[in-house]
This record gives sequence, structure tokens and C-alpha cells, in this order.
Amino acid sequence: MYDVAIIGGGPGGYAAALYAHNFGLSVALVEKDEVGGTCLLRGCIPAKAWLQAAHVYSMVKRAGEFGVVSSEPTVDWPTALERKNKVVTGLVKGLGGLLKARGVEVINGYGALKDGGVEVTATDLSTSRLEATNVILATGSVPRSIPGYEIDGNRIVSSAHALDWQERPERVAIIGGGVIGCEFASLLGDFGSEVHLFEALDQLLPEMDADAVKTLDRSLRKKKVKVRTSTSVGAPEMLEGGVRVPFGDESVEVDAVLVAVGRAPVTDGVGLELTSAVVDRGFVEVDLATMQTAEPHLFAVGDIVANTPQLAHAGFAEGISAITYIATGEAAPVDYNAIPLVVYTDPEVAHVGLSETQARSQERDITVTSHGMRGVGRAIIQGEVGGIVKLVAETDGPVLGATVSGPGAGEMIHELMYTVAWEALPEEAAAYIHAHPTVSEAIGETLLSASGRSLH
Repeated sequence: MYDVAIIGGGPGGYAAALYAHNFGLSVALVEKDEVGGTCLLRGCIPAKAWLQAAHVYSMVKRAGEFGVVSSEPTVDWPTALERKNKVVTGLVKGLGGLLKARGVEVINGYGALKDGGVEVTATDLSTSRLEATNVILATGSVPRSIPGYEIDGNRIVSSAHALDWQERPERVAIIGGGVIGCEFASLLGDFGSEVHLFEALDQLLPEMDADAVKTLDRSLRKKKVKVRTSTSVGAPEMLEGGVRVPFGDESVEVDAVLVAVGRAPVTDGVGLELTSAVVDRGFVEVDLATMQTAEPHLFAVGDIVANTPQLAHAGFAEGISAITYIATGEAAPVDYNAIPLVVYTDPEVAHVGLSETQARSQERDITVTSHGMRGVGRAIIQGEVGGIVKLVAETDGPVLGATVSGPGAGEMIHELMYTVAWEALPEEAAAYIHAHPTVSEAIGETLLSASGRSLH
């Protein structure tokens, strides 16, 4: 009898398994694949390895701007692919070692809820049963598709397939201008592929601040990415060696279509129908203070949880929350308002808290302040001046949200995460000094302006 059985070894599941050692809980972690989940194996980590390769390639191409003379770089795709795989393999191995060191029993197989326990089906179809006082469901998500664009892994692909392309595609259509679509458009554009990016809504990254997205839009167009917003695609026509993608009265011919229209929760076939847990369109409803479902001692974390962001770090936090409640009986809710979202394009775009649009929709009395990167010394030195810092604050009140676009946005957003989470007043945060010259000085300048006492 385990204290906790966890179904799914992705970020939510393995974070819960690791955190349980703080309370001396016995844990069994059931995973049908390698530990790490989509994020480590087919998502966050491999995608960022490709983005890093694209960034290095782009910087080498610009070397002459900095007085560094070099020959025109070429892309060694197999080497970049091999490095991506090495990064993933190393992290998977490290995670496995850490789970072992923490006393977590990792069981390979497909886990499902059954008769108050967990039934595990091995690859040879033999079954075994785990008994546990508590069960955490962390089964993750898979890429969605759209009618007519059924994923075949060859000409119609998901992000998981695209991460393992054996050679650089010459022509690609990307359907969906969200995080995944924009990241692939950015890296493929850097590498010189012909990229067509389609988004049905009126801007890329629809949930992000419009001013910040404009800096990304300009960058993508500079990379010769053909960005089409407010544009829906029609049914594809399969050609010999390619695909024709229609839109309006036009069409494009490409080698492959990457479908990047979001992710669907994996909850079919895991036995939820045998419990009292509430499932809505595949998502599991939980008490967000504890991550507990309507079924006693059954918890859900990660991408399958209803009305929470599908982010690896949200899954981490939810796993910690569930384990804390299991071990202590005390709620440790996740502060979803202070979870950062980072888009690792070039330039990066990052956000935390309420956007200007969200704040206005709530009829809040707000003050919006922004500062561009063009006057920031370190950004000028780096040759990366496209971008802004934007703060949304309650008038005469605390900072409600913030967006950063530009170099290092994914790192800088965490300073603003604390500002939002701690409900700091702009003048309180502005009292602290940023080192000069740094890109993060733009945050300090924006806070000063938001406090009514601008400097530059």
C-alpha cells in the first residue's frame, strides 16, 4: 500500500513524486513512456534546443555588425538534431536518477483507475494492481488537429513530429498563431525556410498584449515569414511530395503542414467514468485550493485540469499543491494570477497577471505605462532594440500585470511576477535600483514612469 500512486510521469506527475519525499510519503509513479512527459520529451525542452540553435545561427549571420569577420554560416541539421537529442536524453537520465534517489518506485506501463486502485498494463499486455491511499492523475495532453488536417506524421504533422524532422523543410505552412506556431515560425524563419503562418483571429498570440505582439510580428516578417491573421484555411490538397493549402481565393504549396491549434487532455480510457470525478470536454474539475476531484482521495494536476493554463510550470505547482494537501491536510493553492507565460521566439514575449484588455474587461480603473528598448544601453549594445516593457496598474493601486517583449524577456518577467504576486505599488518597486547597463533597466524605467516620476 503506497501513500500516493501517480499516473503520468510528466511535469505535474514527477514534481508531485519528487516533492513527496519532504513528507516521507511512499510513492509509485506509473508511466507508459520515459519519465519527463511531453515537456521534456516532445515539447518545451527539445523545442528550446532548436530555438537556441536558430538563435546562434542568426547571431553568426549578424557577426559583421559587431566587427567580427566570419564566413557565411550554414546549418548542419543532423548535428543540431543530435544535440537536441543529447539534451533530452541527459535530462531524462538525470530525472530518473533523482526519482530513484528520492525513493520513488517508477513502474513502466499504462495506468488506469479501477476498483479504488490503479491497474497497470505492461507492454506485453499483462496487468498488475497498485493499492494506494491517494491517487494523482497526471496524464497530460496531446496535439489537437482540425477537420481535413488529420495528422499523419509526414505531410501533416504535429509539433512532436516537427521536432524530429531529419532535414530542414524548405516550405512549411503553420496553422495556428499561438505559442507553438509562433515559436516554430521564428526558428524556421531564422533557418531560411519559406514559412506561411495562419491565424484565424486578428492577431498572433491572441491572449497576449497587442503592443508586445507587434514587435514579434515585425520580427517574423523581417525573417520573411508570411504572417496571415484573420485567415482560415480550407481543406488541403495532397500533391506528389507536398500539400496545397487554400485560404480565401488563394493557396500555397508547401512540403509539410504543421498543425499547432492547441492541445487536448488525455483522460479517455483512464477509468474516470468509474469515479465520481466531474469531467467536462475531457478536462477534470478540481478544487483549485487542493487539486482534489469530487472523488475522495483522487487528485488531478497538469494539462488535464479544467480552467488552468497548460504550462509545465503550472503542472509543477499543482503537483506540489496536491502533495501538500495529502501530507498535511492544509490547502496550498496555486496563485494562477502570478504564473508567467513565456513565448521563446526571437524576440521573446513574456507576460504575467492581467493584460490591459483583461483589466478593462473587468471595468478596472487602470493606468498603463510602457517603455521601449530603443533607449536602453544594453539592448543597443546587443543589437536587439525591438521590444517593450508594459505595466498595468490599478490607478493609485498595485501592479496588476505586466508584459515584456525583447531580449531576455523570459528571464526578466520573473521580477515582475513578484511585483504582481505581492501586489506591490509601482512606487514601492521603483525604489529599488537596477544595475547599469542591463536590459532589465527598462523595467525600472517603466516602474518609475508608472509611479509618476519618470527618468528618461
